[in-house]
Amino acid sequence: MEAQWNPTSYPQSPSVVFLLMATSYTWLLPVASPQRIPTDPQAAPEYAHSIRLDGDIILGGLFPVHSRGDRGTPCGELKKEKGIHRLEAMMFAIDLINKDPELLPNITLGARILDTCSRDTYALEQSLTFVQALIERDGSDVRCANGDPPIFTKPDKIVGVIGAAASSVSIMVANILRLFKIPQVSYASTAPELSDNTRYDFFSRVVPPDSYQAQAMMDIVTAMEWNYVSTLASEGNYGESGVEAFIQISRETGGVCIAQSLKIPREPRPGEFDKIIRRLLETSNARAIIMFANEDDIRRILDAAKRNNQTGHFLWVGSDSWGSKISPVIGQERVAEGAITILPKRASVDAFDRYFRSRSLSNNRRNVWFAEFWEENFNCKLGMHGKRPGSLKKCTGLEKVGRDSSYEQEGKVQFVMDAVYAMAHALHRMHRELCYGYPGLCPRMANNIDGKELLSHIRAVSFNGSAGTPVVFNENGDAPGRYDIFQYQITNRSTAEYRVIGSWTNKLHLKVEAMRWRTGDPSLPASVCSIPCRAGERKKVVKGVPCCWHCERCEGYHYQASEFTCELCPYEMRPDANRTGCVPIPIIKLEWHSPWAIVPVFISMLGIIATSFVIVTFVRYNDTPIVRASGREMSYVLLTGIFLCYAITFLMIATPDVGVCSFRRIFLGLGMCFSYAALLTKTNRIHRIFEQGKKSVTAPRFISPASQLVITFSLISVQLLGVFVWFAVDPPHTVVDYGEQRTQDPTSARGVLKCDISDLSLICSLGYSILLMVTCTVYAIKTRGVPETFNEAKPIGFTMYTTCIIWLAFIPIFFGTSQSAERMYIQTTTLTISLSLSASVSLGMLYMPKVYIILFHPEQNVPKRKRSFKAIVTAATMSGKLTQKGGDRPNGEVKTELCESMETNSDFIN
Repeated sequence: MEAQWNPTSYPQSPSVVFLLMATSYTWLLPVASPQRIPTDPQAAPEYAHSIRLDGDIILGGLFPVHSRGDRGTPCGELKKEKGIHRLEAMMFAIDLINKDPELLPNITLGARILDTCSRDTYALEQSLTFVQALIERDGSDVRCANGDPPIFTKPDKIVGVIGAAASSVSIMVANILRLFKIPQVSYASTAPELSDNTRYDFFSRVVPPDSYQAQAMMDIVTAMEWNYVSTLASEGNYGESGVEAFIQISRETGGVCIAQSLKIPREPRPGEFDKIIRRLLETSNARAIIMFANEDDIRRILDAAKRNNQTGHFLWVGSDSWGSKISPVIGQERVAEGAITILPKRASVDAFDRYFRSRSLSNNRRNVWFAEFWEENFNCKLGMHGKRPGSLKKCTGLEKVGRDSSYEQEGKVQFVMDAVYAMAHALHRMHRELCYGYPGLCPRMANNIDGKELLSHIRAVSFNGSAGTPVVFNENGDAPGRYDIFQYQITNRSTAEYRVIGSWTNKLHLKVEAMRWRTGDPSLPASVCSIPCRAGERKKVVKGVPCCWHCERCEGYHYQASEFTCELCPYEMRPDANRTGCVPIPIIKLEWHSPWAIVPVFISMLGIIATSFVIVTFVRYNDTPIVRASGREMSYVLLTGIFLCYAITFLMIATPDVGVCSFRRIFLGLGMCFSYAALLTKTNRIHRIFEQGKKSVTAPRFISPASQLVITFSLISVQLLGVFVWFAVDPPHTVVDYGEQRTQDPTSARGVLKCDISDLSLICSLGYSILLMVTCTVYAIKTRGVPETFNEAKPIGFTMYTTCIIWLAFIPIFFGTSQSAERMYIQTTTLTISLSLSASVSLGMLYMPKVYIILFHPEQNVPKRKRSFKAIVTAATMSGKLTQKGGDRPNGEVKTELCESMETNSDFIN
């Protein structure tokens, strides 16, 4: 009866569905007891691929019990040490934990241990067993032969996995375990890739990654103050990866230069090692040699150095393949003297030795692979169904491990036990938190153990492991790197030995005083070529000596792009303080609190208050003679322009953005355009009236208020049309001008944030208003002879003369400071003050006298007799004649005579 899995029952992760659908469904079959015996004696045991130990909490285990198979078969030969020793270490650790009354009391740990066969794809298929309990199986479409619904055997729920060994296997398995939030603790995977907590967030390990070994060697080199070294590696993954990691770290940290990086071929030719020694001597200053090589290559290199009379020249730094081994240095102690080597901290677990030596076929039935190990270990055959072919002796079952066969504890046994204990301590912490005071598993843990919560407890554990060393994890789930540092020394008694001179546990602890160089010499030898350059200096390599240099400082806007080059920073950036990179040039704008802004803003605020006061006064006394005589409609247009001239100051100082820049374009010339269009219309009207009066008594056309408004707004529309065309051709946007304050000293450079209004665009925007102003001035000059009792010609004339002086002063100041470092401040302040002064002149000369009369002399604000256009022209003519006589009469008589001869008709003229 085959159960059917419904993929839709786990919809949260499409990648899970795809992976599980792509895998055989056979792992969903009901689980049988490991002791089940098949009826067919020739059939393979149904559960020969796994070990199951009952318990309240089940841990998974992944071990390379067999090697990779050949010719497509998944599994090959049995691995006695890396397979059997390690999985027995897991079961031994579980036994110890279950007997410990202090650790997980009243809770039994169980296990489901699988064989990875040292193959990542096979291990992935096997590890799907661990997620069975998390998949909801749908049997609605499945029926047994008799029509009954299927009965599913409830699979074990795995809360955590111990393993795997090979990094490739751990990488593959970690990808699926993380999807189901099952924590994983490895005892042997050391690939640096697994430190990526974003991809392998549920993966932890009790062994340090390989990158720590290269880092430890780099720290040793740095502590020796060597900055010029060569590397030597045996061809292959171990040697080449180790040297690559060392070189990478040297590039990242700096301060160490690689003189040469040589490789020892897998099959060296005769004289190859002598050739390598000669190559190393080409850079004789690089005395320190970083070695990632196997034992045979180490021995042959030392021998070649001895043959070439280089005893004492090279300073050897060996990896863990050298460690504290005697074989590489036998017979060549002098040439190896002073060699520094490293070896991971490890210790033999005596309790495990006693446990494993006591294992036999009768007391170890739980290990389904132990019979196969027995045959392999004692080179015998178990009965007619034994796996080993050939005419071997028959196993008696009385053989003893360590007595009838050689035995040496496998090096990772300590780490397997530490991994199991790490999981147990995490579960203990979790139980204490969720089930405090509850004997055994409480419902909160019995029903569901949250993998993410368990992971947080795993990362937080801290205890002394099986070898007495502390077990902790960093934020990436890595165990701290622990290495012993050795030096090969020859004592005064001419005996050579490895002596511990320090250790490395994420940090180097070196006893320099315990080091010996060249029999009894405690001073540190040198391996340097040139002093490292300081930050912001480039290395100018000495020709023919690749790792020797002179230091040259990067100047101006250049920064140190690499060890050997200075490059120019992008235009919007400048070198940082130490010239090792570029930083954005600070961007400035005119701030409200700047003195350059305070003065224009103060003037504008006074102007806006005064203009608002005039407008309110005129509106309140709208029907009084003085307001009527001023031409109410044109007065309000002129006052609007004056108000806009003051208000533009705030737009010019505001932080530029698209909105502010748009309003700047619109209102920059609009205020002046309103003002001078109104004044031009007034002066033109006055000029036409009196010019027409000289020719006939008929009033000129278009002198009514409505006509004047049409003329004024026609003039204003030209300005608006130009602005809208500008919008269409070049939409407004902000720019940062880095050239305006780009000084010789990069620290003083600043970028200026401003609107995309060039000087030419500014002149074009104001040009039309200036044209109106000049034209209005011309008309003011032409109407200067009109009596002041009839109109505003003279105040308008004074206004325009003063305004022209203001703008004549503005132009040289504005353009004369275009090269100044304070250009932005000066030009903005000059422009805003010029606009405010222009508005103030118009307001003060044209409206303040009227407001004064309205408020303080209301007796003068009375209507006067209206007169015909003919009378007005006659009065103007008489005024001209009386003006000519004015020189022959006392002051004031001309005006008096004129006033007596005719009454003013301001309503008609103005």
